[in-house]
Parts: sequence; structure tokens; C-alpha cells
Amino acid sequence: MKRIVSISLGSSRRDHLAKVKLLGEQVLIERLGTDGDLQKAIQMVRNLDGTIDAFGMGGIDRYLFAGSQRYEVRDAAKIAAAAKKTPIVDGSGLKNTLERRVVTFLKKKLPVKLQEQKVLMVSAVDRFGMAEAFDEMGCRMIFGDLIFALGVPLPLRSITGLRRTAHLLLPVVTRLPFQMLYPTGSKQDESVPKYQKYYQEADIIAGDFLYINKCLPESLAKKIIVTNTITDSDVQNLQKRGVAYLVTSTPDLEGRSFGTNVIEALVVAFSGKRPDELGEGDYLKLMGELEIGPRLEKLN
Repeated sequence: MKRIVSISLGSSRRDHLAKVKLLGEQVLIERLGTDGDLQKAIQMVRNLDGTIDAFGMGGIDRYLFAGSQRYEVRDAAKIAAAAKKTPIVDGSGLKNTLERRVVTFLKKKLPVKLQEQKVLMVSAVDRFGMAEAFDEMGCRMIFGDLIFALGVPLPLRSITGLRRTAHLLLPVVTRLPFQMLYPTGSKQDESVPKYQKYYQEADIIAGDFLYINKCLPESLAKKIIVTNTITDSDVQNLQKRGVAYLVTSTPDLEGRSFGTNVIEALVVAFSGKRPDELGEGDYLKLMGELEIGPRLEKLN
């Protein structure tokens, strides 16, 4: 049996365990939250190192991107350094492959012309591939990185502006304590309606679910949500608010759409290689064999 463990800075209330059969082999997938405790996350990685097949790093990104340039998040590097034997991944290896493919999937599956849609990406520097794919498809973009991560109500409306802003800010931002940028621990359970006009302006709201949920409006009638790492209760909440379609970049595994860090850890575990030995072709081949891909659910 293979064992994958995602150590997350997120709330332990969102913990989950799934047993699935992939390629004829039983796989145990666990998500363990540390309620925002960085040192606890480091210690858990140390304790499990060498005893499991792969780690996922959840609730934090190891790398943020501006085009092809990547910037390492200092707190995430501390967690990664605790894994001496077992490979540890944050999902960034998949985001340029899996999440680009989500946009093509949307074009085929949604009953609307994707090119005519306005897309709010709550954070694009952690999903730059998806941001570029939406832009290349001809969608009208609202990039909310400054709004949802830094609390600066300034939308970016071009991929060029996003790239320039990211190059300017990421060298500084990645050195900040991560809880200043992203909901960790109990903050993941909080949602205060804010920045409503940007939600209402958009047809599609895409990106990290915790950023989406952070300022969620009471009404999301006819909206399309494109996200990941979502639980049954999250789905029910979106349905109550009127969301028309929910799209996740990964499949449902026993009641939960796990984050890309878990899916990348699965791919690494089945490949038998170190993450730095895998290229885009390897990821696409293994995801095909594992039957990992996006899903669409009609909510209203």
C-alpha cells in the first residue's frame, strides 16, 4: 500500500482520509492540518520522513510565479527542508499542466462561450498557468492578487500588468510570514463579505478556494466557480448561494477534492522518481494512467 500525507498549515477541521485503488494498488491519502503552526508542520514532516511514499505541502505554496520566473516562499522552504528522505511537493509541478488543461476542459463542457466570459482570478501568482490559459482564450480578466492577498483594493486587468507587479513584489512578499498573505489555521473557517463588486462583475470566479471563500458574497447566482481543495460542506454552501457550476481541477476522492499538492505527491509516488526528475510529459502520462482530471458539477 502506498501512503501519501499532506501536511497543511490549514485548519485541522478540514482533515480528511481517503483509501482508493489506483493502478491496482491500494493508496492511503491523509490530510493533516496544523492550525497555522509552522513549527508543528516541520516536526510532523520530520516524524514521518522516510516512512511514507510522498508528502504534500498544503495551506502554503513553496513557489509563486511571474511567468516563467519562480520565487520561493521562505516559510515553505523551512517545511521542505525537514524532509530528508521522502519527496515533498506543493503542487506547483502540476499547476502549469493540470490547471492549464482545466481551461480547455471548460471550453468543451460549459454551455457558454468561454471567450465572452469575464474571469476573476482571486490569486494568479500561485496559478500562473491557469491565468495565462484564460487570457490566451480571450477572456476578460480581473486579477485579484493585490486585493485578496494584500488587502489593496486594486484589480489588475492584464497579464502584462500582473507579470510586472509580480516581478516587483514577489521578492519581498515571499519573505514575509505566510499567515500575513493567506488564511491559515482557524482563519480558514472565517468568511466576511467584502470586495463584492469584483465577485459580481465576474462570470467565472477562479483560484484557491480559501481566497474565494475569504470574502464570499451572500449571492453568487449564475456564477461559475473554478477551484480545488473543496469539501462537501463547501459545495453545499456554494449551492445555497446560487452557484450554477462548480469545476475542480482534480477528481473527488471519497467526498473531497484534494489540493494539487496531494495529486502531485500521488504522481511522484507512482513514478518512482524524484520530483526534479519529472517533466511535463511525465506528469501528463502519469495523470492519464491514474485517470486524474478535472470534473464539472451542476449546482443550480
